[in-house]
Amino acid sequence: MPQDKDSSAQYIRPIRRILVGALVLCLIAIFLFWRIDSPRAERLRMAVVDELAPRFAWVTAPATWAGKMVEDFQSYNRLWEQNQQLRRELQQMKAWKEAALQLEQKNAKLLDLNNVRLDPKLTYVSGVVIADSGSPFRQSVLINIGAHDRIRDGWAVMDGLGVVGRISGVARNTARVLLLTDSNSAVPVTIQPSGQKALLQGDNTVAPFIEFLESAELVRPGDRVVTSGAGGVLPPGLLVGQVAQTPDGRLRVRLAADYARLEVLQVLRTPQREKITESGTLVAPDPLLAAPEAQGPALPDG
Repeated sequence: MPQDKDSSAQYIRPIRRILVGALVLCLIAIFLFWRIDSPRAERLRMAVVDELAPRFAWVTAPATWAGKMVEDFQSYNRLWEQNQQLRRELQQMKAWKEAALQLEQKNAKLLDLNNVRLDPKLTYVSGVVIADSGSPFRQSVLINIGAHDRIRDGWAVMDGLGVVGRISGVARNTARVLLLTDSNSAVPVTIQPSGQKALLQGDNTVAPFIEFLESAELVRPGDRVVTSGAGGVLPPGLLVGQVAQTPDGRLRVRLAADYARLEVLQVLRTPQREKITESGTLVAPDPLLAAPEAQGPALPDG
C-alpha cells in the first residue's frame, strides 16, 4: 500500500506541474493577445467579451449591488446634510423676516409721526438652559444666569425669534423661566393687523389659548400675535406667534419659539419705568405757589 501511494504521488506531481505551467502560459498568451493593437485582434476580443460577459454576470452581481448600496448611502448622507443646512437657513430666514416686518412697522409709524420718540433698543444677556421642570403640570426651565448677572424678576425671555416666557425667580447664579405654556402664565397680547387686545393664557399645552378677545370676528387664523405691553408684564412689540383655530372653533396661538429645542435663551434687559408719585403737580402748579401771582400787585392805599 505505501508503494502504491508513492507511485501515485510520482504521477500526480508531474501532472500538477504541467497544468500549472499550461495555466501560466495561457494567462501570458491572453495578456499578450489583449495587448495586441490590431483591428482583427480588437474584433476578436470584442467577440470574446460579448460571449463571456452575460455568462459571468452573476459573478459581478454582488459587487454591483454593494457598489449601489454604498452610492445610495452616500447620497442619503448628502441629502441629510443638505436638509440640516436648509433647516438652519430657514430658521435664519424666519428671523430676518420678523426683523423686516418690525422695521416696516417702525418705518410706517415714523412716516406718520415724525416727532415721536421710539423706545430705546432692548439689550439682552444670553443663558444656557440647564434643567427643566420635568412635570406636566409646570412648564418652566432653569438657566445658568442670575442675580450675579443683574437678572430681575419679570424680564422677558426669548429664543432669538419669539417670546419663550418671563423670569419668575432669581438666585445668585441661576434663574427660573416661566414659559408661556404654563397654566400660571397670562400675558397681554395684541393681534395684528386688526389691533385687537387679548390675554394669552397657558394651559400646559404647546398652544396657549386666547381669552378676553374684544372682537373675535376681526381675528383670522394666521394673524400675528405680539406682546401689547399692557400692565408692564412684558415689553410691547415682541413676537409671540400666529393665531390658529382648533376644530371646536377655539382660538389658540402657535408659538414662534421652538420649545422642542430650548438650549440658549436671551433675557431682555427691560429698563425700569419712571414712577409718578405726585400726580397733582403734573396737572396744575402748586396752588400755594400760584396764589401770590393770582392776587396781582398790591394797590396803594387811598
